[in-house]
Amino acid sequence: MPILRKSRAFKDISLSFKPHPVTKDLPALVNERAIVRSVRNLIETIPTERFFRPDIGTNIRDSLFENFHPTLLTIIEDQIKETLDNYEPRINNVNVQLDPYVDNNAFEATIFFDIVGLDVPTQSFTFLLEPTR
Repeated sequence: MPILRKSRAFKDISLSFKPHPVTKDLPALVNERAIVRSVRNLIETIPTERFFRPDIGTNIRDSLFENFHPTLLTIIEDQIKETLDNYEPRINNVNVQLDPYVDNNAFEATIFFDIVGLDVPTQSFTFLLEPTR
């Protein structure tokens, strides 16, 4: 019978690299905040942007410059789910909800997921996907 392992905590450093005003240490993100930041970084990373790992990322930014059509929602959702399934092992049950803003070629993305090994409710966060010029 396999052993079920339960994680105690997840910890990442903040990518802002702004030191704490008193201790001068880099701030740490823990548990839910660390994983939410990791998920968002994966979604916003463009393939070939990371050194030594050119396969990580999504082509969502390219999709934002296309004319809106109904299958575009499915394409973006699939890219997000595939990237998170492949590169973020700390989460499962990923669900993506996209609300299009057709006039601006933008989408409000809401990502839902469960954290593996932590007894916390389903996590979600919302952000705007818009073309940058």
